[in-house]
Amino acid sequence: MTTPGPPPLTLLDKHSGQEPRILYSTTVTVMGEGTGHGRASGVARPDDGQLAVELRMPKALGGPGGGTNPEQLFAAGYAACFHGALSLLATRTAVRIHDASVDVTVDFSRDPTDGLFVLSAHTRVHLPGVERAVAEELVRKTEWFCPYTKMARQGIVNVVALVAAGETSES
Repeated sequence: MTTPGPPPLTLLDKHSGQEPRILYSTTVTVMGEGTGHGRASGVARPDDGQLAVELRMPKALGGPGGGTNPEQLFAAGYAACFHGALSLLATRTAVRIHDASVDVTVDFSRDPTDGLFVLSAHTRVHLPGVERAVAEELVRKTEWFCPYTKMARQGIVNVVALVAAGETSES
């Protein structure tokens, strides 16, 4: 595996316009058996074929374990995005963040408001060797820059549609 170079600082350029400008889009399809318990089981595959993840209910929820679950996938995406945003902002401000790491814990809980379910995320950033005041400022800027924290703060555009038999997702 090759070591990635620094991210392009053009990603920090602000966009102006009436609509979001899509920079990347992906689709992941989950298919499989064993969903009678109401939790994702089966296989998750993205449209580029670069990943195949076996989904299983975790033992903590009474499942067999032995696979990944949606909360782990969300935590991985969140941590990766926050780490990438942190790296990008550190590059711009010339702060060296050697051995930086981001831990995201996702809790799947009962919601006391409606009795159903709710997710919460807890992000912990490790910046060894970076002065505390500099690290705090970098983390706060990253918190406002990272799309996952923005989604957690503001919500996300979410369109749900039933696709009729024979119809493609683009229809």
